[in-house]
Amino acid sequence: MARYFAYWLIFANLTAFVLMVVDKRRAENGDDRISENTLLGWAFFGGAAGTVLASRAVRHKTRKQPFAATMFVYLVLQLLLLALWLAGFLDPLAATALAYWRAAS
Repeated sequence: MARYFAYWLIFANLTAFVLMVVDKRRAENGDDRISENTLLGWAFFGGAAGTVLASRAVRHKTRKQPFAATMFVYLVLQLLLLALWLAGFLDPLAATALAYWRAAS
């Protein structure tokens, strides 16, 4: 399970990074843009680090509020959750939730 979680984080962060870079290029060219909801959605579902790194790398949406603040909050929360998971604090919660879900279905 941990392997799939790691794969998801890699995929989500790469996707979020690429979407931010593509949106920056579209903004420079005057083309149709990627919605902020899409960008923040990828950040929320595991791609916060990719979103923040891309915003710094290509200087995109760094001053746009509340977008920049939301990206940072998602990053802090995801790093906190990742640290708790790596420290083993979330394993009992995950096992309990999984057992409850299996019993309910």
